[in-house]
Formats: sequence, structure tokens, C-alpha cells
Amino acid sequence: MNRFAPLAAAPILMLAACGNGGADTSSAPASAPAKPARVLSDAEKATLLASLPAPYNEGDLENGRRAFARCRSCHTIGEGGPDMAGPNLYGVFGRKAGERPRYSYSNAMRTADFTWDAEKLDHWLQNPRTFLPGNKMTFPGLPDDKDRRDVIAFLKVETGYQAEPAPAPAS
Repeated sequence: MNRFAPLAAAPILMLAACGNGGADTSSAPASAPAKPARVLSDAEKATLLASLPAPYNEGDLENGRRAFARCRSCHTIGEGGPDMAGPNLYGVFGRKAGERPRYSYSNAMRTADFTWDAEKLDHWLQNPRTFLPGNKMTFPGLPDDKDRRDVIAFLKVETGYQAEPAPAPAS
């Protein structure tokens, strides 16, 4: 027997353990392939970052990407990306909690009465269990304020965030 065979099987077993994250696929049509993501240039990312409200406009996108690596085993962020153990996060800002179509949320999340914004996500990322007791997310949280700020800035830049247009001046 090849002595490396158990090592080769480890990644497959880890992926198999993730399953479909409770996503209800019994009656859902096969999901369409993810749209090819429009890759933003570094200049476009910098412009979008600078347009974010404080403190996210001072976020470190590279640190946010690294910190978000802990989330990638359960979440995708690309437009049209699949749900995994957790829902796809594209378009999360401005979405009502528990309302991603075809994702099987916990009752706590389905009945939550809030819309995702940076402040809510910051509290969620700090400790999901205490933010919304009864949710099914097993992630222990990001205790570091800077990591949370940077993850939120990273997600705003990478998940199609659209800043609210400024109100028109009164005439």
C-alpha cells in the first residue's frame, strides 16, 4: 500500500464532511453555474474602499482576505456562488437575515428581524452564538476588532456592495 494514500484522502474526507450545509436541494433545481466574476482592479478596489463609511474605509483588504480564510470552508462570496455549510455571501449587505433563497436557515435566523449591515455583521462576527442564540453557525467568532473591520471592508469590496446614494439636496 502506498504510504501517502491516507494523506491524499484527507482533503476529500474534509470536503465530504462539509455536506451541503443543510441546503434544501430536494426540490430545488440544479443551481446554475456561478457567473464569471468581474475581477476588480487594485485601483477599483482602492476607490471602493475609500468610498466606504468610516471605519471601513480604513480597512486593510489583504488582512481582511486572510481573516476571511477562516470563513471560506463554509461560505462562498462570488455572485451566483453556491451555498455550502453557510449561505453564499454575495449581496449580503442590505439583505434581510434568513432570506437567502433555497438556503435552510435555523429557526432563529429565519425569524430574526434585522437586515445585514456593517454594524450587525460586526456584532455577529464577534460571537455568532451570543449575537443570535439558537443559530446553527459553529464559528467561534473573531475577537479582534481590526480583523472584523478588515473582513467587513473586504466583504463590501468583494460582494457587490452598493453604497446608498446620497439624498438629493433640497431645492
